[in-house]
Amino acid sequence: MLVNSLSPQQFERAAAMLKAIAHPIRMSIVSLLEGESKLSVTEIYQELKLEQAVASHHLGILKSKGIVESVRQGKSCFYYLKYPNISGVVRCIGQCCNKLSQID
Repeated sequence: MLVNSLSPQQFERAAAMLKAIAHPIRMSIVSLLEGESKLSVTEIYQELKLEQAVASHHLGILKSKGIVESVRQGKSCFYYLKYPNISGVVRCIGQCCNKLSQID
């Protein structure tokens, strides 16, 4: 899909999604969930060395903006990317940052 073919409403939604990702912890969560990964809150906060409440807070933001979804299995809730290719956005930004740091 070409950017020019987006409606104003689609631009608004895209901007909201980008704002939701625009935090170091949330970018880390998106990167962690890259591909088809489904991880529990416990796995996420342990991997990222966060407090459980912090991980849950950021997952809530990502979920409210349609970045992640969750599925309950028994007592655990597993999170995954609603759109797996969204991790490419984070990867692209990371590559741009690497190029900028090479220029400095």
